[in-house]
Amino acid sequence: MKRRILPLKAIFSAAVLSMMTFGVSAQTNVFDDVIVPSPNHTSLEQAIITANLQGALQDPNASLTVWAPDDQAFDDLATALGTNVAGLLALPNLDQILLYHVLGTTNNAASLSNGQIETPLNNANTIKITVTGTGDVFANHAQVNAADLTADNGVVHSMDAVILPGETVADIAIDNGFSTLVTAVATAELLPAVTDPFATLTVFAPDNAAFDDLATTLGVTVNDLLALPNLQDILLYHVLGTEVDAASVQNGGVVTALSPTNTLKTTVTGAGDVFVNQAQVVLTDLTADNGLVHTLDAVVLPVETVADIAIDNGFSTLVEAVATAELLPAVTDPFATLTVFAPDNTAFDNAAADLGITTNDLLALPNLQDILLYHVLGSEVDAASVQDGGIVTALSPTNTIKTTVTGGGAVFINQAEVQLADLNADNGIVHTLNEVILPNETVVDAAIDNGFTTLTAAVIEAELLPALSDPYTEYTVFAPTDQAFDDYVAAAGITLNDLLAAPNLADVLLYHTLGAEVLSGDLTAGNVTTLEGNDVLVNLTGGVFINDAEVTMADVDVDNGVVHVINKVLDPATASLDENTIDVNLYPNPATEFITVAADKEIETIQVVSMNGAVLKTINATGEKMNINVSDLASGQYLLVVNTSLGASQSAFNVK
Repeated sequence: MKRRILPLKAIFSAAVLSMMTFGVSAQTNVFDDVIVPSPNHTSLEQAIITANLQGALQDPNASLTVWAPDDQAFDDLATALGTNVAGLLALPNLDQILLYHVLGTTNNAASLSNGQIETPLNNANTIKITVTGTGDVFANHAQVNAADLTADNGVVHSMDAVILPGETVADIAIDNGFSTLVTAVATAELLPAVTDPFATLTVFAPDNAAFDDLATTLGVTVNDLLALPNLQDILLYHVLGTEVDAASVQNGGVVTALSPTNTLKTTVTGAGDVFVNQAQVVLTDLTADNGLVHTLDAVVLPVETVADIAIDNGFSTLVEAVATAELLPAVTDPFATLTVFAPDNTAFDNAAADLGITTNDLLALPNLQDILLYHVLGSEVDAASVQDGGIVTALSPTNTIKTTVTGGGAVFINQAEVQLADLNADNGIVHTLNEVILPNETVVDAAIDNGFTTLTAAVIEAELLPALSDPYTEYTVFAPTDQAFDDYVAAAGITLNDLLAAPNLADVLLYHTLGAEVLSGDLTAGNVTTLEGNDVLVNLTGGVFINDAEVTMADVDVDNGVVHVINKVLDPATASLDENTIDVNLYPNPATEFITVAADKEIETIQVVSMNGAVLKTINATGEKMNINVSDLASGQYLLVVNTSLGASQSAFNVK
């Protein structure tokens, strides 16, 4: 009998019917039974067939995980590359791109963990898994939109983007052993952002030691750092949304990071070192396909610093000066504890004008850094803690700062008045000033450094520190010693405290001060007007005398004038006459028994006055010449006041 031959289709159908009849099911695979039937994965199907990879996905002995980009994902990739899906299918590395989407193990969604790193069949790169707190799953930057589409030889996870096996900034961190940073990025759910192949990023990457140092400074563990609620913001503060290579980093740059909380401040030193805030760049220009990585030796924090206070308040000249002096790393250190006395822009303009230079010249001064450090204390001092007469150590080693709090509540730092106080930052406090202070040696320093404690106390009590510490004004100060003050109060029958409380204390001190620098060699005999308004009498006979006070040390030179040490306190009460209105000659001078007085006008009376203002003799006279008996006077200096109808003359003479 002739055998009937059934068509192949009929045989297959019969076999399927037979298996169904006897309870045997056909084995499914991820390609034929998941990808091909899906209406959303037609581009993927075409790509697999084009790359001739369907056999691998149909392998019944395989155990696979397929990350399956949907059709929109292919459209988006084509747009990003400036082509179409057909152009994608013609890529020479299409097979490698597709194999980058396949794992050689079956991983359902429940088995995936945040930060997991998987090696796909294309081992040119790994896949970085993110599982968010809300349960969203990402493979690199692509989000899974349908999970656990199962077949007998594996599982398919549909996703909204095509992932590419290029080197990303995340890979730079992984490959260089920055394990803490990688863990932090995963914990903060930022792996999708930094693995995006079409991102353009600059990452400032702290090494493991940087995180360890941060934890130590905060007194916590690294795990505590990773649990910070603002971890994501801290990490985004290390990332720019553009590529900036090391050669493009600018000194004094204020750069917008992906964190909206604060800007980054960049420093490039004259030696070529690069800093981002307080952190120094160790390795530069580690290049990835989606950006650049520069490694840091410290973690930067998006906190408000004293530098931000200056920037936010428009103190642009100060900010430029700080950058020029390479001090941005110091003032952006989030763990510093600083007090900054911040001159405003007008203060810098005025300082330049006072020095006879331009503001640019001021910023080019070789001691600019020292000037700026003179405006900074290494501790926090609020306005309420500023003391009258305080002598405060600044970060500049050149000089101390002198503080004044007036009876009216005004606060001065040297000669500069505080305008705005207590502007608080996370690393300190800022007080704004109306002048730039300079670490120059002033007449105040001469008194302090030479142990003139009473004179210093008097200057403080009289609120003259601001005037005498002004670096832009020149003075001549006749400085009484402590013994001179002791002698003065003893003769007056008062105490030093009484003197310091005297209402005319400022006048007494200003009577010791000239408004110009006059060296001893430039002193001339005669009357000299003081800042108090009255004259002192300079006598160069037998030494240098100011009224009856002898100059015991001359020409203590300082930057804002000169100091001459005297052995007596000058009393403005003795200075009641204006400059001579008549010509008078005295001889001999010094005298022993008699002194002859000759005037160019008719003399009416003559007074002999001690240098503390006491009238010792009053002599009525007629004519233009007469002899005065001085044998009863003790040795020393006296004033002779000659009165005529046309005026008076005051002259000094000495008795041996």
